[in-house]
Amino acid sequence: MKVICDRQKLHDGLAVVNNVIPTKSTKPVLENLCLVATDSALELLGTDLESSVRYRIDGVQVDEPGPAVVPARVTLDFVRDLSGETVTLSTHDNKCVISSGADACDLVTTEADEFPVITRFGSERTFSIQGGSFTRLVNRVAFAAAREAGRYAMHGVLAEIENGSLKLVATDGRRLALCTAPVEEGSAIRAAGKAAIVPAKGMQLFCRVISDPLEQVEFHVSENQIGLRTKSAEIFTRLIDGEFPRYAAVIPRESNHTMEADAALLARKLRLVANVTGTEARAVRFKLAPGELDLFGQSAGRGEARARMDVDFKAGEAEIAFNPDYVLDGLKNCEEGLVRLTFNERSSPGKFTLAENYVYIVMPITIEG
Repeated sequence: MKVICDRQKLHDGLAVVNNVIPTKSTKPVLENLCLVATDSALELLGTDLESSVRYRIDGVQVDEPGPAVVPARVTLDFVRDLSGETVTLSTHDNKCVISSGADACDLVTTEADEFPVITRFGSERTFSIQGGSFTRLVNRVAFAAAREAGRYAMHGVLAEIENGSLKLVATDGRRLALCTAPVEEGSAIRAAGKAAIVPAKGMQLFCRVISDPLEQVEFHVSENQIGLRTKSAEIFTRLIDGEFPRYAAVIPRESNHTMEADAALLARKLRLVANVTGTEARAVRFKLAPGELDLFGQSAGRGEARARMDVDFKAGEAEIAFNPDYVLDGLKNCEEGLVRLTFNERSSPGKFTLAENYVYIVMPITIEG
């Protein structure tokens, strides 16, 4: 193999592929990436066997086609620190030489047939969505996915096609985020016979390779994996095999109390009051009266705090308490200035409407006294 390519393009590709490559693995070959020079392009491949990346760099000079399997992290670090505009990659005697001007590095290679086979994107049309819309969807829901040990399905994001829209849902059992956006066409998820539960890590990986928010990106869903294709990359991740919670039952259909408030001001007041709450009692009371909201927080070892703000609330009086961290996580994604909170009783879930087609459900906390 012998290839000459733009250093920045190579660095960008190596950075994407290194997102899936483990720094330590029981299978040492997985700590490598595979370079494949074709007649007109250079492909970079990496995998941890759960997620895989195929990244294509066009506009390269290929003098000798062929593969090379090299240490992933070292390759990225060396190319990053080169100062030349172009980089030459060539192989000989079980080594890959990376050079630019007077600077060079000889890397030990691994046999190419030891590297796992990376899936290629199917030729059939699946469904597509604007890259920026997809990234926004993921950012709005992925934070609510479970992280601690528990029900494995909750560690992923549920993806469904419904009425021409892509719906993403994430929950950890104490809060739930749901958001939708229109897709261009097709319904690969429905064709697979079930909704797809995508690992949260896989969703974040998809977002990292979307460099142009206006680009239409394609998805393909099979029985056990989901793939994303952009102009330069194909990303695949295994689906989570499990049953996602029946989330629709958690979302309140009606409410007795409705409050609208400035999202930025509510976040600031909530942080103020949350400062005194401890880990043993992480709760803030929302006390509502016509036109105003009082926030109260306290802990035995720190004291108590309160804050007041004007809100749009026309009912008599109402009260509910939440973990402030959960509410703040949602408010960070409120892009339209106003947030609406609806609930029935202090023991019922609170529904925060953060934008059109974007709801966030938080379970209340019971406080005595």
